[in-house]
Amino acid sequence: MPPLTNLEISSLQTPNPAQQLAALLDGAGLSPIDNVGWIRVTGEDRVRWLNGMVTNSIQNLKPSKGCYNFLLSVQGRIQGDGYIFAEPDALLLETASEQVPSLMSLLDRFIIMDDVELSDSSADQSGFSISGPKAAALLEGIGISAASLGELELRTTVWNSAKVTIIHAYSPLVPRFELWAASETAVVLSQALLSAGAVTCDQQSQEWLRLLEGTPRYGTDIRDRELPQETGQTRALHFSKGCYLGQEIVERIRSRGNVHRAFTAFRLEGVVPASNTLLEVEDKQVGELTSVAAIPLPTGTIQLGLGYVRREALERNLPLQYPGGTAIPISRPFNTVEASKSPSASESFERV
Repeated sequence: MPPLTNLEISSLQTPNPAQQLAALLDGAGLSPIDNVGWIRVTGEDRVRWLNGMVTNSIQNLKPSKGCYNFLLSVQGRIQGDGYIFAEPDALLLETASEQVPSLMSLLDRFIIMDDVELSDSSADQSGFSISGPKAAALLEGIGISAASLGELELRTTVWNSAKVTIIHAYSPLVPRFELWAASETAVVLSQALLSAGAVTCDQQSQEWLRLLEGTPRYGTDIRDRELPQETGQTRALHFSKGCYLGQEIVERIRSRGNVHRAFTAFRLEGVVPASNTLLEVEDKQVGELTSVAAIPLPTGTIQLGLGYVRREALERNLPLQYPGGTAIPISRPFNTVEASKSPSASESFERV
């Protein structure tokens, strides 16, 4: 979908990144969505067919509802991810724009005798997000009802005689809403929200928010070698939906009780390392950092990382070292009280 630029959504001076992050955490931050694509799935067999392609239950989705999904190889490795929403006559797959071509190709290979059609509908609308504790109130103030939307629920409404689709996006730390409309409507709508008190936020502040949430990103924290349970994203899995591509591996891991690695958040003490820096215990590799940042919170700068670590290192509460510093596991999403101390191994990661 044609992205809105920061110039289009704000004629005001853009605050610095720390002020933007403060707006996302305590107020309302507005950001263009420039990295999202949409795949539209139609045809009489769409529900049964797509249910057999992804890890979550599509057959149980009611119109306007959505769920998070992985797409797997037959070996159970993650090939992509996305949110699937049900419409009365279609299923909509929202994913990163760079994933659209590969997922279209992957899905198309498995359409045999099925009445299913795939189309790239990414160019149909423009979108932006508004995130923060005051986001719903600002939307209500300009005439768009958002407070009653459940998470991963969408609603199409009319605003100033134009059609607008609003989605209550996955938001483990602060409320987040996506708004999609024709480009000219999206520009006017974003300006109305800025006039109501929203703050323009760029990619950097949104990335900091993602790390504070502890949400992995496909291509950065989730690669095509990862297994679903390693990522800690159990929200993408449904264990009683029936057969799907890669299910045998997922069920085998489930029957064993866990995986060897766990996706974890870390407080970093020392230098800020580069992404993909290895974690070690007594010169033995036990994990890696996939995302890192020094984040300027109002209470002071905190160095955070996301990545993977072997479970035995977590369970034994072993010191995790990287060149120039120490990585201390913390819970997700970020909490200032929890981050000020070293948690016990039993509290520091999600069990899957």
